[in-house]
Amino acid sequence: MNSSYLRVNDLTELQERIPTYLAIGVFDGVHRGHQHLLQKMVAAGRERGFRPAVLTFFPHPVTVIRDLSGRLYVTSLEERVKLLAEQGIELIIVHPFNETIRHLRAADFVQRLDASLDLRGLWAGHFSLGYQREGDAPFLTHLGKEMGFTVHEMTDLVMVNGERMSSSRIRAALSRGDIADVNLGLGRRFCLTGRVVRNDQLGRTIGFPTANLAIWDQLLIPANGVYATYAWLNQQRYHAATNIGVRPTVDGRRLTVEAHLLDFATDIYGQELRLEFVSRIRDERKFSGVDELKAQIVADVATVRRILAALPLSTA
Repeated sequence: MNSSYLRVNDLTELQERIPTYLAIGVFDGVHRGHQHLLQKMVAAGRERGFRPAVLTFFPHPVTVIRDLSGRLYVTSLEERVKLLAEQGIELIIVHPFNETIRHLRAADFVQRLDASLDLRGLWAGHFSLGYQREGDAPFLTHLGKEMGFTVHEMTDLVMVNGERMSSSRIRAALSRGDIADVNLGLGRRFCLTGRVVRNDQLGRTIGFPTANLAIWDQLLIPANGVYATYAWLNQQRYHAATNIGVRPTVDGRRLTVEAHLLDFATDIYGQELRLEFVSRIRDERKFSGVDELKAQIVADVATVRRILAALPLSTA
């Protein structure tokens, strides 16, 4: 990871103009398509002595333009910033997206950027900056000739199984619980992080205590079901069987994310736990009672042990 990156939340925080290559976008998930773009920009910037930077919008523009709410993001903002830094980005601008920015003309926005950054190049997979998307590639190319920056629109898009990689594709795969496709698109395992909170402790009474996670209410969660996962706690990794769903055998009302850490019996209430999703085991089911549920959990734990034990050490 690039430990020397600078994060700012406003252009006014920048104290000096440094020749900069800038990628603009939301970059939710920082998937393989994003990584491809950023790696090319970083390499080109280093060759020319320009600082590689990213401007990422938060909140997501669609939440303002379409007045959307609910679970939308593949990663939290903090995770996004961390992943961007890992690509070699030296400056990360977390730019607010609001009604003012929404109605800002493309030329005005770019001039603001140049005033703070000494802009030498704009990079994106597809350009559409400014009010009513007027800042497309031809518009910005013309503007760049006047202002002294180049425009780099990526045409060699990343394709996975014949389909263009995008944040929308990742979201759709998560909604299906297709962890294999999600992980393939991200180039890493999908993760959820949350604080362990108290629940009804049913798992403890049947011999399978679970860590129930409080997940940010705007973060996407995989489809209901049981998953083989790794659980990270205080930099230690444990095998875990994770259930996502409404527990129809018990109450069927409230969505929970609960992980049973294998061979683990420590009280971890209030601590932060990170789940790393490896594969999906089965759909959520309603059982005839607690005894049938317990028998299925025994089978699920055995499946998790088998899946995780079979992983090569280099990828485990």
